[in-house]
Amino acid sequence: MELAGFLGATMLWVKAAHIIFVIFFMAGLFMMPRFFIYHSQCPVGSDEDRKWIEREDRLRRIILNPSIIIVWILGLMLAFNGGYWTQGWFLAKFAVVLALSGYHGWMIGHYKKLAKGERPMTEKRLRMLNEVPGVAAAIIVILAVVRP
Repeated sequence: MELAGFLGATMLWVKAAHIIFVIFFMAGLFMMPRFFIYHSQCPVGSDEDRKWIEREDRLRRIILNPSIIIVWILGLMLAFNGGYWTQGWFLAKFAVVLALSGYHGWMIGHYKKLAKGERPMTEKRLRMLNEVPGVAAAIIVILAVVRP
């Protein structure tokens, strides 16, 4: 099987790694808002508060931030390799990925506010925001697989 583009035969390995790190990234995106819900329920400055800050920091440092960097690098490699920049399905997917990356940035900002003792959002709103990664993942998968 000969594969086109600058990645050649490594393209399938790059695609596999991209999918693996997307799974890691999505796991972190599903976990962090849930952490926020539990964290917002505990008293500021308590032992439980400090534990949630530590958990959120580990999730950010070990899973979320490294995964988003690797996902972007591998995804851009695949996009340039396939020359997808003029295809509607890809541009729509790219827009959703940008929005999801913005959501990641919002989560990091919210983590920092919680670590400072601020509680800027209600539990109900956090629960609603917890649905964002799932909706985005469904849209991205449909765009990448079905290519409407």
